[in-house]
Amino acid sequence: MTAPLLDIAEVADHSGLAASALRYYEQQGLITSAGRHGLRRTYTPDVVPRLTLINCARRAGFTIAEIQHFLRATPDDTELRAQLAVKAREVEEDIARLTRMRDGLHHAATCTHARLVDCPEFKRTLATPDAIHAGAEGNSIC
Repeated sequence: MTAPLLDIAEVADHSGLAASALRYYEQQGLITSAGRHGLRRTYTPDVVPRLTLINCARRAGFTIAEIQHFLRATPDDTELRAQLAVKAREVEEDIARLTRMRDGLHHAATCTHARLVDCPEFKRTLATPDAIHAGAEGNSIC
């Protein structure tokens, strides 16, 4: 038995994306509709996890073209694998930067310095690891 089709409004609800984004992604070849029910596009339920992947990739900084390439890739696509390795390093750097920012915000929420930006602990939290090891507390990427 096949799963029931979802109309565009249901997919929008499940994915958290606007219907216009779904139409755009379809136009770009990232997703495919199963047809129409009246004037409304319908999709198979497997479009929701695919949209989760697309949304995650977009939030990680992937372009539509990169996502198109990724979705069509085969295991022997060495160029894509190299690009993915570069992107993985960029994401790791983003995670480290955001972690420092989160830690700084947690500290700032309870800090008693008259000016938070003058707090040595706040500065240390936001500094890059390289800056800390070099003794340059003020160097940060934020």
